Amino acid sequence: MSISPANPSPNQAVLITGAAKRLGREIALEFARQGWDIALHYGHSHAEAKATQAEITALNRRCLIFQANLSIEADIQQLFTSVEKAFGPLACLVNSAASFEYDRPSSLESPFRTQFFLDAMKLNLAAPILLTQLLYLQQKKQVLNSINAQRSVVPAAIQLLDQKLINPNPDYFSYTLSKYALQGAVQLLALDFAPQLRVVGLAPGITMPSGDQTPLGFSQAHQMTPLGRSSSPEDIGKAAVFLASAKAITGTTLYVDGGQHLFPSARDIMFTTP
Repeated sequence: MSISPANPSPNQAVLITGAAKRLGREIALEFARQGWDIALHYGHSHAEAKATQAEITALNRRCLIFQANLSIEADIQQLFTSVEKAFGPLACLVNSAASFEYDRPSSLESPFRTQFFLDAMKLNLAAPILLTQLLYLQQKKQVLNSINAQRSVVPAAIQLLDQKLINPNPDYFSYTLSKYALQGAVQLLALDFAPQLRVVGLAPGITMPSGDQTPLGFSQAHQMTPLGRSSSPEDIGKAAVFLASAKAITGTTLYVDGGQHLFPSARDIMFTTP
């Protein structure tokens, strides 16, 4: 995807959750390459957060790191308050942090359990909604104060989803349900928060190895799409930057997966290769 994107104004900032490592890190680096300043959230990975901060600083962009437990509502509020104090009004929020742990109702080893389900809902659903709500309230205040009423692009809250939402299977049951709910929230919040805020979903395919997946297994799974490749971290980062500047997009989900969602699978793709 070629982007002439964001061309962000000076000091335009994005808050990215779960940005210390893996896909959140790659999204943060792409925003930085495109001229954005980064508010980098992490949960437990302090060393990785510092390393990612150093990479972003080397790109001549400002990056500050913020620790918060997104399962605790008070931590979410404090995170947003701290970011706002450091950067001022945000131009974008990317909710990347998520719990991806295995359960399946028919599994004897990892069956559905209430607390496991509720924990997934707190992190994967409630936290993104609460952060999006805080961004909306920030933007509404700015418009009332006539500070950003003339912005050509309405700020965006981007929710990381999953291609399996239209290619379902029962693996990772609680995770999948949380993403279904978050996709529904994209539409509801887009209606509720317009015109101050856009809310969009971004659904990757298999992008990075997970769990005990072998390099060979990941390579084979990554090719199981109509295009012969699924999404790369760079694809997802560029798509997120595009959505941040796409002023006519809200209330919908962009699937960036090489068409993976077009190939039905009875199991999660992690279980279909060695």
